[in-house]
Amino acid sequence: MIEVFFTAMMISFLGQLPFGNMNLTATQLAVQEGLGNAWKYSIGIVIVEVVYLRLALTAMDWVVQNQMLFKIMSWLTVIVFLALGVLSIFIARKQTQEKKGLLLNNKMDRFLLGVSVSAINPVQIPFWFIWSTQLLNSHILKTTNAYFNMFTGGAAIGSLAGLAVYVYGGRWVIQKMKASNKQLNIFMGIVFIIAALWQLYNILFKPGLIKA
Repeated sequence: MIEVFFTAMMISFLGQLPFGNMNLTATQLAVQEGLGNAWKYSIGIVIVEVVYLRLALTAMDWVVQNQMLFKIMSWLTVIVFLALGVLSIFIARKQTQEKKGLLLNNKMDRFLLGVSVSAINPVQIPFWFIWSTQLLNSHILKTTNAYFNMFTGGAAIGSLAGLAVYVYGGRWVIQKMKASNKQLNIFMGIVFIIAALWQLYNILFKPGLIKA
């Protein structure tokens, strides 16, 4: 069970490291609003991911039988991310003051923002579905609640650790570069467009083993 915990933690940590809209938004929050809001946002992301993971673990048959639902959610994600990316770049190019990006220019509680952004990112389901299937086939993971709980706990810790890299490391890099809010907002718009294209690639070809 200890092996299961650390395996899930490592998978989740490494899956969180590639550039994506969710983890870079954590960096943007850390720079523009402080560490407190960045962590509230990150915890919201992880809670939804844990729910998706439990769905993948305990309802594999249901997941397999409802692929059309997740395809619809994936197409909606592409549309939302693409719209956010284009609008973010358009607004940022016209801004004359140090304003926040489109996604952050609101009064929504940052925990709820993290929940919302994570909830519309269904790529997490195939990510965990693929990994849990591989671990079950290799007999590292067993189909008991105790093993599932350890696996889920390890994944949650791994995701938080991966987001911490972006909260602290990303904040340090941005501050060292002395990037303006306008530059950061344009960069985030580009990231949303790339995330939309990556999601589109997954839809058209295959689900990836990296969280978008």
